[in-house]
Amino acid sequence: MVKPVVRDAFFLGQRSEPATKQDLGIGQDLQDTLHANRERCVGMAANMIGVKKRIIIVSMGFFNLVMYNPVILKKDTPYETEEGCLSLEGVRKTTRYQNIEVEYLDSSWEKHRQKYSGQIAQIIQHEMDHLEGIII
Repeated sequence: MVKPVVRDAFFLGQRSEPATKQDLGIGQDLQDTLHANRERCVGMAANMIGVKKRIIIVSMGFFNLVMYNPVILKKDTPYETEEGCLSLEGVRKTTRYQNIEVEYLDSSWEKHRQKYSGQIAQIIQHEMDHLEGIII
């Protein structure tokens, strides 16, 4: 189901709780909401649709990847950039890392460990900041 995008800074500033198998439907809501906003959005976190759970979605180009309880295990090569967000007006400066390694659960609740770089790594870092209540 397409959900409205939350813009309340107090709500977005709170840390998210671990996702459970009962939260799998939130992944579909993220899919639907990202698809509805695909013209101006490449990723989302569950708190952006009003759910404080550790779930993100990232547009990988030809498909969208939903990650449950993602954790960045490694990161290297910091750089400065500017980012925008559906939950905010304008763009803001932030530091990101060129290369990251992430561990997460998929919708079958299977664990994955994957390396990402470039724009995909940047999107993942942005969405994972949301899980910590960090607003760029």
